[in-house]
Amino acid sequence: MFQNRWLLVTLILFFLLAAGPSLAQPEVAQESAALDSTDQRIVRLEARLEASEGAADNAWILVCSALVLMMTGPGLALFYGGLVRKKNVLSTMMQSFILMGVVTVVWAIIGFSLAFAPGNGFIGGLDYLFMHGVGADANPDYASSFPLQTFMVFQLMFAIITPALITGAFAERIKFSGMVVFMILWVLIVYCPLAHMVWGVGGFLNAFTGDGIPALDFAGGTVVHISSGISALICALFLKKRLGYPKEQMPPHSVVLSTVGACLLWVGWFGFNAGSALSSGSLATSAFVTTHFSAAAATLGWAFIEWIQTGKPSVLGAISGCVAGLVAITPAAGFVTPMPAIIIGLIAGVFCYLMVSKVKGWFGYDDALDAFGIHGAGGTLGALLTGVFATSAINEVFADSEGNALPVGLLEGNVGQFFNQAAGVLITVLIAGVGTYIILKIVNAIIGLRVSENDEITGLDLSQHGEEGYNM
Repeated sequence: MFQNRWLLVTLILFFLLAAGPSLAQPEVAQESAALDSTDQRIVRLEARLEASEGAADNAWILVCSALVLMMTGPGLALFYGGLVRKKNVLSTMMQSFILMGVVTVVWAIIGFSLAFAPGNGFIGGLDYLFMHGVGADANPDYASSFPLQTFMVFQLMFAIITPALITGAFAERIKFSGMVVFMILWVLIVYCPLAHMVWGVGGFLNAFTGDGIPALDFAGGTVVHISSGISALICALFLKKRLGYPKEQMPPHSVVLSTVGACLLWVGWFGFNAGSALSSGSLATSAFVTTHFSAAAATLGWAFIEWIQTGKPSVLGAISGCVAGLVAITPAAGFVTPMPAIIIGLIAGVFCYLMVSKVKGWFGYDDALDAFGIHGAGGTLGALLTGVFATSAINEVFADSEGNALPVGLLEGNVGQFFNQAAGVLITVLIAGVGTYIILKIVNAIIGLRVSENDEITGLDLSQHGEEGYNM
């Protein structure tokens, strides 16, 4: 009996020891499951946060793309259209409008690839030919939070407005067919290489990823404004003066249209500059504020000096000053603080006024709508002043081996950046000037550029398009 009891106790103890781990297992399993569930929730929350940030960035850049397109049509179309005589209003507006179609097709076929596909320091390759590989996936070289296709369409809007700016120089005297062919070649030969050099990965003038000259151009001081402004001057000289210029008065036929256009340009420019942050974060806010401050200051600067010079501040002068300030802040928008933006705007308003009212008369060139006086001169001024006022407090462009921010602009201690900016300006002038002249010679030899005297007297609306802007 005693032995049986001990045998029974031994069996019970053995059973408890053997079964113990399994009896405790549900508790451990529950605890492990809870930990796994928490980890999974954290992972899911992080994924959702990243997705929401990407969606916000994507939405912002798409809105900015629409704003930049609005700058061309209706903004620039109205601004330029109001500045010409009424017999040329439709043809002038058509030049901006048709480029919205022409440049889009060129960009889709090969332009985007030449500007942003992997290549060398001066031109992109053919990886994105016919939009190959340009889809919903992000490209971390340009923007990791939204599709490459979004980046492509944003840059397309820049490619549309840049050649459209040139049309102001040869307004009222160019053949429509010649203009279209010239612009196609200009986008491919001048714009795409410059865009790649400044913004493309490994570009010669790219301050962030290039191995050449680290020139700063946040939203297009060199790529857009200096290139179009210098090209505009070459076009004005090549096509020569309008009949009767400068003896015959050629006042704008509708400053009202131009004022509406300038207002649209001011609003659209927020997409131009703030969108170039390529995110919906604080850098976009900074670029937005500096853009607005510069435009306001330039408006006042131009109006004030004109008031002193002529005794009256004109509406045309005020809206021209606004555009000058927007041009000058473009390369600096994402590198400077608000007060330097006001200084840049004031200087630009006065400087561009003198270029338009004095310098053009001294040299006698017929830049009909002052594309060079505002975009060429204002863009150059802005690019140089970027090298003066840029600060690491806004954009940490340069860093040491330990990741610490280094001075960016001259006032911050980086004197060399001013000379980098000057080198970028000079290279842009050479590429745009030489390229434009060669293209003009080719197109003029093949199909001609200047309309006949009779067509010019009749007006380009009727002679080129068979229509009139006003049937009254």
